[in-house]
Amino acid sequence: MAGLLDLVHTLTTPHPLDRYLELVRPTLTVRDIRAEVLSVDRSVPGSVTLVVRPNRSWKGHAAGQYVQLGVVIDGVRHTRCYSPIDAESGDGRRLTLTVKVHPEGLVSRYLEREAAPGMVVDLEPAAGIFRLPEPRPDNLLLISGGSGITPVLSMLSTLADEGYPGRVVFLHYARSPKEVPHRDRLAEIARRNGNVDIILGYPELGRSERLGREPWRCDRTPAAKHLDYDELAWIAPFFATAETYVCGPPALMRSVREIYEAEGLGEHLHSEEFTVTLAPVDADEVTGVTTFSASDVTADNAGDTLLDQAESAGLKPEFGCRMGICLSCTAIKRTGCTRNLRTGDLDTDPDQPIQLCVSSAVGDVDIEI
Repeated sequence: MAGLLDLVHTLTTPHPLDRYLELVRPTLTVRDIRAEVLSVDRSVPGSVTLVVRPNRSWKGHAAGQYVQLGVVIDGVRHTRCYSPIDAESGDGRRLTLTVKVHPEGLVSRYLEREAAPGMVVDLEPAAGIFRLPEPRPDNLLLISGGSGITPVLSMLSTLADEGYPGRVVFLHYARSPKEVPHRDRLAEIARRNGNVDIILGYPELGRSERLGREPWRCDRTPAAKHLDYDELAWIAPFFATAETYVCGPPALMRSVREIYEAEGLGEHLHSEEFTVTLAPVDADEVTGVTTFSASDVTADNAGDTLLDQAESAGLKPEFGCRMGICLSCTAIKRTGCTRNLRTGDLDTDPDQPIQLCVSSAVGDVDIEI
């Protein structure tokens, strides 16, 4: 079958077969993954939730993984990474994606404004190593904050569907109750699973709530303040023997890491970040000229990422996640030295592919864009 498809693709040159099929129906493709938007929910302030139906090229996801969603804005395709909240289910044909709307977010603002039933978006296969372990451990602690709720909610939904018998604490932080997405789903899981404790904390309001359970009968209200060791030990006294999964804003991630490192429990902590932490740029490296040779454009090195420098110079290189994940902004460095801003590593070899969004120039550099 694969050989026949390759032959058909050759015969339809210069365009692949999918370019012709999409003229009949946008989701009718052989190899590309497309999804039709079935419903749009804007009821939670600052976010938009899409239920999409992928075509048959979709192979499913594991709980905690992310997918790259692509849309065309003003003739340019842009991709961003989002985690489905759904339980893993093989090649399940529906995905629920909750998108946090950022003031400067091109894709998130576009989806908030334009998403509607019938809209067709691109998808990439699910990816990422932030996923539930096999076999399942005896106890699990799931911690999230803000938009980081999506991958851990997928984990929780999967455990509930499996009838997981171990103890689970699901701890989520938000600014207020109205900013917690999928409250009904969380409450239903808590009601139906006596081994699951779901706690929602609102540190800015100095209070919290416990879904599906009676309130704590004590003077103390857990999760009403920012997370520290005493708070974690109160909420999940078994945490030292549990596998812990955390996703959220940098301050929350940092607090959890500090607790686990101090207790020597680093191997039991698993994290997923939706923002990339870049190493600081040494001022002594901010010298030289960056040449974008394919466009005959030059710019003084400003110390920014090469993607930012290219855009400041008026170029429009392809990009997606801007986090070093999707590889959309990969370009060839012809000459010069660049620094990987995630790892700090230097690359002086010529004619090497680099990711513009997580690379900076060290002196004179020639990039072929």
